[in-house]
Amino acid sequence: MLRIESVALQACAEVGRIAVVVGRRDASLADQLRRAMASVALNISEANGSQGGNRNARFYNALGSAREVRTALNVAVAFGYVREIDAQLVDRLDHVCATLWRLVHR
Repeated sequence: MLRIESVALQACAEVGRIAVVVGRRDASLADQLRRAMASVALNISEANGSQGGNRNARFYNALGSAREVRTALNVAVAFGYVREIDAQLVDRLDHVCATLWRLVHR
């Protein structure tokens, strides 16, 4: 397993807790948060078992989903569902995005 997969799983736990709070006000946004975050971890895992273009495609999908999570969290803040997003979670998501970017551009 790539180390970035475990980082993504840690983010899954954190995003899941936020989704519970968001879900009290906006079930659709909470569902989107959960699905996008799950997509990050699942696509990283799938990429680990793929080769060539399929591997890059899964890493690209994971990167897009990670960016979607960041935006969904920002929407939750903008709508007032949560006050702020923990800086450690933001750093973790930034780390995931940066690592995925490097993986697809090597």
